[in-house]
Amino acid sequence: MKIYFLIAILPLTWLSAEEHWSLRAPVKSPVPALAENPIDAFVQDKLAKETLAPSPLADRLTLVRRVFLDVIGLPPSPEEAAAFLNDPAPDAFEHLVDRLLASPRFGERWARNWLDVVRFAETHGFEMNQERPNAWPYRDYVIQAFNSDLPYDRFVLEQLAGDVLGSDAATGFIVGGSMDQVTSPDPVLTANQRADELHDMVSTTGTAFLGLSVGCARCHDHKFDPISQTEYFALRAAFEGVRHGERPLQGALVVSPQQETAALRRQIADTWRKLDADAPLATTELRPSVNSQRNVERIAPVKAKWVRFVIAATTQAEPCLDELEIYATDSAENIAPQGRLTASGTYAGSPKHTLAHLTDGLHGNDFSWISDTPGKGWVTVELPEVREINGIVWGRDLRREFADRLAVQYQIEIATEPDAWRIVASSGNRQAFAPDAVTTVPKEIVSLEARLKSMESPPLIYGGTFQDVPPPTMRLNRGDPMQPRELVNAAGIAAVPVAFTENDSVLLPSIGKICGQEISRPPTENQRRRLALAQWIASPANPLTARVIANRLWQQHFGEGLVSTPSDFGHNGSRPSHPELLDWLACELMEHGWSLKHLHRLILTSHTFQQASEARPEAMIKDAGDQWLWRFRPRRLDAEVLHDTILSVSGQLDLRMGGPGFSGFEPNTNYVRVYNAKLTFSGDDFRRMIYMTKVRMQPEGTFGAFDCPDAGQVAPKRNRSTTPLQALNLLNSPFMLQQATALAERVQQEAPGGQVERAFMLCFGRSPTSTEASQALVLVTEHGLPALARALLNANEFVTLP
Repeated sequence: MKIYFLIAILPLTWLSAEEHWSLRAPVKSPVPALAENPIDAFVQDKLAKETLAPSPLADRLTLVRRVFLDVIGLPPSPEEAAAFLNDPAPDAFEHLVDRLLASPRFGERWARNWLDVVRFAETHGFEMNQERPNAWPYRDYVIQAFNSDLPYDRFVLEQLAGDVLGSDAATGFIVGGSMDQVTSPDPVLTANQRADELHDMVSTTGTAFLGLSVGCARCHDHKFDPISQTEYFALRAAFEGVRHGERPLQGALVVSPQQETAALRRQIADTWRKLDADAPLATTELRPSVNSQRNVERIAPVKAKWVRFVIAATTQAEPCLDELEIYATDSAENIAPQGRLTASGTYAGSPKHTLAHLTDGLHGNDFSWISDTPGKGWVTVELPEVREINGIVWGRDLRREFADRLAVQYQIEIATEPDAWRIVASSGNRQAFAPDAVTTVPKEIVSLEARLKSMESPPLIYGGTFQDVPPPTMRLNRGDPMQPRELVNAAGIAAVPVAFTENDSVLLPSIGKICGQEISRPPTENQRRRLALAQWIASPANPLTARVIANRLWQQHFGEGLVSTPSDFGHNGSRPSHPELLDWLACELMEHGWSLKHLHRLILTSHTFQQASEARPEAMIKDAGDQWLWRFRPRRLDAEVLHDTILSVSGQLDLRMGGPGFSGFEPNTNYVRVYNAKLTFSGDDFRRMIYMTKVRMQPEGTFGAFDCPDAGQVAPKRNRSTTPLQALNLLNSPFMLQQATALAERVQQEAPGGQVERAFMLCFGRSPTSTEASQALVLVTEHGLPALARALLNANEFVTLP
């Protein structure tokens, strides 16, 4: 039997901006006169057209649990729930919403949503999947941005051009995606790797901010949306000079703690001087071998105007001195920096090894002096006046990184008159040179030096490296890097009615107005392109930007957006269920300074959000999916909220904010990383899950099963699956067994005479029913309190947003 397929090939034509709803400017329609809150008015108008009625308000216990879990991702304590339940004020819920929006926990909850959208992770992906130890500042930036209610247009600008606008960490957005670490001399492979990196930047920018599948135009004109291949490469031109990598964190986020670093240096020096007081005299006793780090020459007090260090032999090559310190008897201070330096000669052509480094107070190979003669040389310090000294300290590299070029035969001379030299110390009474000789550094000094190093070294951010003048962007035939065609300049998409310009005279005044700050120096061509792109996206005239973010907020509150395809507002995306409401929210956002918290408050204080969640039979028949919002649809807690909630009720939650995260995996240093889930937990493991280092393509052992995106691609919308592995993890995993025990111990400590009551209050915010209480007592009697704790942590009431 033969089977024939008939394929109809239809011509594809783009919809114009006038024809497609998302490319038309949002219009703020009149609010139906049906409710005080505009959101309720639009929703109830739609319900009436569908012959449906809204549900009544949920009970107060449901409301307090819902708003806590939704807004800050943590449950209310029994005391917080009771305070709301007993508050008779008519605006008690509004006050509670305001308090939660002002909580620092708000940013921790809502940052996770944005990090999903922009595919942020802290490993590179691909087969090696090694860590990015300095990616976390971007995560902290997002948390801070949401907590401070950073205007959303500014949020857009900073993520694309934060290096210009004083928010350096924000550019972690651009390079938040995967990066292939395996390089090759093959030019074709290298060109394709680079093309993939740039494609990730373009695609993520398009979906995150514009809700457009721009990436579909990489190889040809977009088949459905008005985006040409040339426009794809015009957007790519804005990122042409960006590469994956780390750079020093600059700008307003970095504060130079000069007073603190100076105090640390003094503390280190004072500690060493106390230890040096026990060193043997340089001229009377046999002393240990010299070492490359630090050598003390304690001498009987002697007056000196000149101090000369003469080297006669080294371990190899020209001698190198890290620092030469001279200590005065009367003040115990290093007076060498006050003197004038001369030398037999200095290694030519290396700014790292100049004579000035000898007394600059900076330690390490890069701040040293090297003689110009193999095996020998001398340096002299001429003090401003005759001083009594009692110690000299020198070394090859106090940082303990280099041990070559060490002076092994030397003498130290002093003089009060020109050329009247007198030897005060030498290698003559030191033991024979031992290559493994070291200076034992006390733990106190190690700790102080670590603090000093962290303060002196600018912190790094995995936020991309920038080429001032990017290479030209060519349109690639069929997207093939080996088939370049015509030159393409940075530009936007013509169907979006917003001007795109790189001209300084036009761009900079606008940027200054939007950002409220002056730019200290003209931007580079690279920066100018990204600034122009950012301004094009964040313009109030852009019909997409405000709509997209308003829809994302709605989706996170209700589980489904007004547009069910939150990163695709194009022809293949869904049409909005409530178009007038979506446009009203977009306009309201822009009219109120792009304040996201303003929209949050409108949504949270609406009847629509506060509705009961019970499934009414007559409404289920007409709208089982709750498209028309006749109830608040309950749903399982997100993985991170579930993790944090368990720690909160068990009393183990660590609320420290910011900084490097903790790992959910056992440490390993394999060249190709192998991630094995932890089986024991303590300390940092009890921080909020937002601070767990996000490993690309590898779910965390316990909560990764609860539909956590793997950051291999952008994740604008999480799946909500139900699998046996979820049930097993929640019932039997080492983490859950540990937390059940911790919850039992907390209950025993807080309520020794009412353990069942307290356990229910902690987990559900309510007392048990008489049936629940009697059955719980039987369970505790037969199997112990941890068994009850384990059952409560697995209850549907516990794991559901009500």
